[in-house]
Amino acid sequence: MTVQENYEKIMLEIEETCKIVGRDPKSIKLIAVTKYVSTSRAIEAIRVGIKHIGENRSEGLKSKRDAIKADVSWHFIGSLQTRKVKEILDQVDYIHSLDRLSLAEEIQKRASSCIKCFVQVNTSGEKTKQGLAIEEVDGFLNSIKDFDNLQVIGLMTMAPYTNDEDIIRNSFKELRLLRDLITNKNYKNAPCTFLSMGMSNDYKIAIEEGATHIRIGSLLVGEEI
Repeated sequence: MTVQENYEKIMLEIEETCKIVGRDPKSIKLIAVTKYVSTSRAIEAIRVGIKHIGENRSEGLKSKRDAIKADVSWHFIGSLQTRKVKEILDQVDYIHSLDRLSLAEEIQKRASSCIKCFVQVNTSGEKTKQGLAIEEVDGFLNSIKDFDNLQVIGLMTMAPYTNDEDIIRNSFKELRLLRDLITNKNYKNAPCTFLSMGMSNDYKIAIEEGATHIRIGSLLVGEEI
């Protein structure tokens, strides 16, 4: 299938899923994850209507951004090394992988304007996944509450890769409940209203559980590299 066909199919499924749970499809931001495809494929995605591009490596982000002259938002969705912060701050609109104090400190130090971030949370407890444990998030946000160059707009997680929908759903539900608790804390730099969760294999469940940003790669743009 072409990117156009994939996009139309996904958008239809977003609408159908939102209808089931009583949500507005416009509340969902579809991020095309282009880390495994060429710049030309990313451009094709933009031409069919994509407004958000996600990359997980600083090199891939920079090369695509330099080549693509389009009005889109750029999301860094991969694990971010502290030493790479200075390379991406001028390239991204959102960082989805804030997961430690040293990274927050580097963003605070290097940023020339406020950077919108998602705190990455390991809701499944899997040792292979990165992110803060659920019980660590509140303390982390308290430790960065005076960082004026950083705004935590939401939380991010990745569900376990499994066919068990109950396990997947619980992972997303845990993030939503945590988001609600954090929102009530009223941290001045952490409105924490959004949820970045759901990928090609589980985005419909994520939407049912409140996702506002879904990150889709192979199902949308395929794989070339």
